[in-house]
Amino acid sequence: MPAYPKSGPVTLRTNLADYPMTRALKSGAIKSDLVRFDFCGPKVANQGFKQMVRERAFDAGELAIGTFLEAMTYGKPVTLLPAVVMGRFQHGHTLRSTLKPPFGPADIEGKRIGIRSYTQTTGIWVRGIFKHEYGVDLNKVTWVCNDDGHLAEFKDPPNVERTPSDAKKVDQMLLDGEVDGAILGVENVDDPRVAPLIPNPREAALEWYAKYNTVPVNHLFCVDSDLAATRPDVIAEIYRMLKETKAAMPPSPDGIDFHPFGIEALEKPLQMIMEYSVEQKITPRAFKMDELFDDVTRRLA
Repeated sequence: MPAYPKSGPVTLRTNLADYPMTRALKSGAIKSDLVRFDFCGPKVANQGFKQMVRERAFDAGELAIGTFLEAMTYGKPVTLLPAVVMGRFQHGHTLRSTLKPPFGPADIEGKRIGIRSYTQTTGIWVRGIFKHEYGVDLNKVTWVCNDDGHLAEFKDPPNVERTPSDAKKVDQMLLDGEVDGAILGVENVDDPRVAPLIPNPREAALEWYAKYNTVPVNHLFCVDSDLAATRPDVIAEIYRMLKETKAAMPPSPDGIDFHPFGIEALEKPLQMIMEYSVEQKITPRAFKMDELFDDVTRRLA
């Protein structure tokens, strides 16, 4: 269990990837006499999520919102700040195999769709889109997964097919036509063997944005709960630094804020992903907004 000084400067083991949003913070352009970040996490931040929720390997850093909701479910000592580190549209992260007859998102019942892990946050959003925008019964889809979830306690639902440890990754399975489609958390594969599963994904995403007036947030900043309990001054300083690094990033070309800050701005996307997580048997219930934040983080905005 980490021990934090009750006063004075702190150095925090931090898992935070390189994004336009984090550039000013990670470069040292944003400074603090109170908080120093030791950016010791892996280059790809999601590779450190298991360590964060299972081993308390980091004092602070980004965490996928789906992983945080699971951490809440299983009582892990992780505290959420109302600050999005990485957000994006998710429609373009799902592909279909062109080695098979064409199909659209409303036609995936009975098909095998690959995804790295069933609980991956991109997958939660995309499956929610499949269900609520295209009427898909998610229980009638076989989800082919390479990895387990970030929380050891989670058990896959019965319509998840786990590949052997030495099997191909789902993106290669998609290219080889061994799955019908896939949800990819990374940038999509540019190959004639695949095509967007959701047609015109950019236009579909903008329509979704206009319908719901929110963005599908992905990674938020979190801290160890002992740090939040003992050092509210440090939490306030982290939040200030995050706001400044956001202010320093280039503006979105389409004017959409993919990094909302504050509980009010986050209420709609958090309510949506909590609903989706319950529907998809990832969490047993949707939390109340007050449950997601503690007395310290609730006052930040």
